[in-house]
Amino acid sequence: QVQLVESGGGLVQAGGSLRLSCAVSVRTFSNYGMGWFRQAPGKEREFVAAISRSGGNTNYADSVKGRFTISRDNVKNTVYLQMNSLKPEDTAVYYCAARLLAVPAVLAGQYNYWGQGTQVTVSS
Repeated sequence: QVQLVESGGGLVQAGGSLRLSCAVSVRTFSNYGMGWFRQAPGKEREFVAAISRSGGNTNYADSVKGRFTISRDNVKNTVYLQMNSLKPEDTAVYYCAARLLAVPAVLAGQYNYWGQGTQVTVSS
């Protein structure tokens, strides 16, 4: 059983920063590649960032490249998403996801487990 719990969302002004955390309850966290996705009202869920099991490989959506950083702590069983220079178009519910393969994946269907999501709202 794999459980994911996101935290750190909230309301921030444009240009501000937030750090999302995703705590993962699983026996061997380092077996799982991790990803962040987001879904805005009326839109499909979209890929944000992904990280390999070791943390050595990462992948980002073009829309967040240079502003967001994904990282993980395999001792704390936690994956993070540092979000800087936030824009109103970043407003969405952010989800973390886990998969049992190493390579960072960009498709939601490639992930096996999902958290409940955390709301991020960026005001202009």
